[in-house]
Amino acid sequence: MQPVRTVSFPDRQLLADLAPLPEGLRGVVWDLESDPEDATLGEIDGVILPYINAGAVLGSLAQVDDLKFVQTQSTGYDGVIEAAGPAAGVANASGVHAAATAELAVGLILAKLRGIDQAVRDQQYGLWRPERRQSLADRRVLLVGVGGIGHEIARRLEPFEVTVTRVGSTARTDEHGEVHASSKLTALAATHDILVSVLPLNDQTHHLIGEEVLAALPDGALVVNVGRGPVVDTAALTKEVLSGRLQCALDVVDPEPLPQDHPLWSTPNALITPHVGGNTSAFEPRILKLLRRQLEALAAGETPANLVQAGPFA
Repeated sequence: MQPVRTVSFPDRQLLADLAPLPEGLRGVVWDLESDPEDATLGEIDGVILPYINAGAVLGSLAQVDDLKFVQTQSTGYDGVIEAAGPAAGVANASGVHAAATAELAVGLILAKLRGIDQAVRDQQYGLWRPERRQSLADRRVLLVGVGGIGHEIARRLEPFEVTVTRVGSTARTDEHGEVHASSKLTALAATHDILVSVLPLNDQTHHLIGEEVLAALPDGALVVNVGRGPVVDTAALTKEVLSGRLQCALDVVDPEPLPQDHPLWSTPNALITPHVGGNTSAFEPRILKLLRRQLEALAAGETPANLVQAGPFA
C-alpha cells in the first residue's frame, strides 16, 4: 500500500513530544472540532484521536476523504471502526493502559473489601469505628476478560492468595491455564465472591453482566468494572446494590458520567471513580513509545501494531 503521508495530532503538545517525525511523514494539528492547522482535510490520511472524550468527535472522521489509518489512545475503540469506515485501518492502544488499569482494579477491590471508602467518610467527622471486614485473601475472583489488562490483573492478584477463575469469549486453554466460556458466566458467578469485568464493548458483551448473572452472585459479593460501562446492566446492578445484597466498585459506568442524582452515588455499598483506570503517570511515556513505533511503520509503508481493523493493511 501507499505510505501514510500526513497524520493529524489532536493537540500541538503531542506533535511536539513526538518530533522529529520519521522522514516522509508530515504532522498537522487537528482536534476534530475545528479546522486543521496548516493543512486541509483533503491532505490528511492518518488521524490520532484525542485520549479524553474521543467518542464526542468521531463524527469528524467522515470529513476525511482518503482516510487510511486511525489510532486511538485508549484500549477501547467503541464506535471508531464504524466512524472510520471499512477502508481505513484502525489501531488501539493495547498494552499502554494495562498496568495502570490493573493497579486500579486491585485498589478498588482492596478499598471496598477493607472498608477504606467508609473510613474516608468517617474521617470527615472524626469517627473511630473499627469493625471486622472482608480480606482479599482466600476470596474467589471471577475475572471476566483475558486480554492484556485481564492478564495484568491476574498477575497482581496472585500474591494475595486468591483463587482466580478466568472467563473469555470461548472456552480454551492457554499458557496460563483454563479459560471458561462467557456462556458459563451465570453458573460460575454462583461460586465466586468477587466479579471483575475488564471486557471491551461490542454486541456480544453489551449487558453481558445483567440481571441473571448478578442474581447468581452470592450475598455480599463485590462487582468491579474497569472495562466498559455498558457491559454491566446499570439498572440491574443498582437494584442489587441498593438492596444491600451486593457491593460494587466502578471505574466505568453507563451512562458516563453517572448523573448527579443517580442513587449509586449515595449508597455506601458503591465506590465510584471517574474512569481514570489508564490516566496515570504511566500513560505518557507508554503512549509516546507506541505512537513512535506506529509512525515509523506508517512512514515506511509497513503494517502498524494493534490493528483492530486491517483496512489497507490487510
